Order: sequence, then C-alpha cells, then structure tokens
Amino acid sequence: MKSNEHYSVLLNEAIEGLNIKSDGIYVDLTLGRAGHSSQILKRLTSGKLIAFDQDEEAIEFSTQKLSDIGSNFQIIHDNFRTLESHLIDLHIESANGFLFDLGVSSPQFDEDYRGFSYRSNSKLDMRMDQSQSLTAETVVNTYSLEALTKVFREYGEDKFSYQIARNIVREREKRRIETTFELNDIIKRSKPSKELAKEGHPSKQIFQALRIEVNDELNALSEALEAAIKHLAIGGRIVVITFHSLEDRIVKQMFRKYSVVEGDRKNDFLLAKDIKTPDYREINRKVITPSEEELNENRRSKSAKMRILEKVK
Repeated sequence: MKSNEHYSVLLNEAIEGLNIKSDGIYVDLTLGRAGHSSQILKRLTSGKLIAFDQDEEAIEFSTQKLSDIGSNFQIIHDNFRTLESHLIDLHIESANGFLFDLGVSSPQFDEDYRGFSYRSNSKLDMRMDQSQSLTAETVVNTYSLEALTKVFREYGEDKFSYQIARNIVREREKRRIETTFELNDIIKRSKPSKELAKEGHPSKQIFQALRIEVNDELNALSEALEAAIKHLAIGGRIVVITFHSLEDRIVKQMFRKYSVVEGDRKNDFLLAKDIKTPDYREINRKVITPSEEELNENRRSKSAKMRILEKVK
C-alpha cells in the first residue's frame, strides 16, 4: 500500500543548523516527502532550492507539495552522488547549504511492495531507484557465500553473518528466495534461541546490510559529501542526519579531515598569525540527537545523529 506520511527527523534542529539566508542557494540531497525541503523553501525569497531524489513516487508527491509554497525550486531525479555534475550543469559554483537526511523514509518502510521492511511480506526489492537492475533478491540469490558474509558483516555488523549466509546458500539450492518473510525465516533459523529472545527484530541488521549493498549507500555518501564540501560557500553549512554507525563514521571522519589541521613541531617556531588554520569548522563537536519529546512522537528517530560543518574562509 502506498503512503505519503513521513516524520521529518530533527526537523527544527536541521533548519536551525542550516542558518538559512533568504537569498541563498540550498541543496536537499534527500528530498523524500519534502519535510525539510518545505521548511527551507518557506524561508527563501530570491533564493533557490535544489532537491535530489531517486524515488519517482517521492518526487511526484513533493513536486505538488513544494509548488503550494513557491516556484523557486528544482527537483533532480538522480542519486545524490552525481551532485557535482549537476551543479556544473546548473552553473552553480557554490551553495549556501547542503542537507543530507540519510536512510529510508517512513513511506518506503510502510509501502510493503518496496521490500525494505522485515515486518511485512513482499518481494525482496529494496531499490531506492526503481529503474536500477540490482535488487535485494539478486544479491541473496547470486552472491557467493564469501560475498554475502562480507556484506552482512561489514554493512550489518551481525555476528552471525557467516551462519546466515551459509543457510541462504543452502536454501537457494532448493528454491529461489523471493520474499522478505522467506529471508526472515532463514535468519531466525540461523540464530540461537538466546539471540532471538533479545529485544529488537532478528532481521534488522541483515536487511540494513542488503539495503546498503543494493543502493551502494556508503560510497555514494562519501562522493556526495566531498562534492558538497568542495562547493560550499563561505559561511555556508552542511547538515547531515545519519541513522547508523557506518554512516556516522564516514561523516565524522570527513568533517574532521576538513576542520582540523594537524600540528607539527614547525608550529612551535611560528607566530600565531602564520599558523595555518582550517577552512571549515564543526558547529557541534558532540552529535545532536532527538529530544525526548521527538522520541515519544516517533520511535524511528531513536538512532538519529546530526553533525554540522561550516565553511569559515
């Protein structure tokens, strides 16, 4: 069933973090159902909003939603890893803000035919972009034992990765694994009873791993972050909301790379004015997380972490 209900995580904090100028150029790399984009557009007068999304359903819904606010926006149907090429095509050298709200939107989880959720039975799909060929079903049925184990271990951080991969390979020798519930059953059979008794769904980490693999999420994030940093205007900010440790680690390391100048012994003999300082600064050294009020409204916000980088010179 299709759904357009979406709770925008850390909405107020993200908008505040962007420090929006009414005449600025802002890029929402993860449009979704336009929760954040709507609030950005409302604050623009002569400025412009550029928004990316791979999901045609999200774009159709959000185009109408944003049109009710203003016309100074453009939606790009593409993976945000192509950010730099589109900025060049649009003759935009720098933007005043970039927003990343990573992960899967609530409608994608709730639309059972998309295959993102382990709580409803559907085809193993998990594609953000429905036009691409690689699906979760393809991964599960064609990857080798070693490749599956690596995906589950690196992207899902599940300590039973090998056992699950081994049982998938055994099962697919009998018949093709096509649905989320079929995969659920294999995962449950691969874990000991004491593990199944723990809080949380036993398939969560494996489904996360498959989604990351299908959409090449981590590499796409690294590429888009580099492009955003490169094209950030002085005084502009990058706001990133992550939902699991692998994403947050990439953001943390990249923000540190650009906001910290490693010292050396030569600095001991330089005047303060001659010591190189970074071109960027982290607005929040400690990650911003949802308030208790937000957690009570939306439990899916629980794992969210937000980091902000500003270009200072």
